[in-house]
Amino acid sequence: VQLQASGGGLVQAGGSLRLSCAASGLSLRRNMMGWFRQAPGKEREFVAAIASTVLTEYYADSVKGRFAISRDNAKNRVYLQMDSLKPEDTALYYCAAVRRTGPTFTGDYWGQGTQVTVSS
Repeated sequence: VQLQASGGGLVQAGGSLRLSCAASGLSLRRNMMGWFRQAPGKEREFVAAIASTVLTEYYADSVKGRFAISRDNAKNRVYLQMDSLKPEDTALYYCAAVRRTGPTFTGDYWGQGTQVTVSS
């Protein structure tokens, strides 16, 4: 399984970025997919997830209303549209195949991260 994240970069506060994750060796049709992030000195945290079939979306409170997760099963890709970015969104962003247990999302397969840096 390989998950290749891309689309990170440097952006000013209030700006937007769109992250993309290309999956191989894994069918998105059968997996819930998500994004996590890890800021320097902090633990990795859940950002967003999207279910495999009914396309239900889940978001961390810190990004609700600003980020949107989507998927293209035909292309085997997952996206994270990030708007109204804040300096506290600065982190290494990872895509993952996830499992949901109640309110908790756990990554089963991880890609390499893509760096997002938001300047004030």
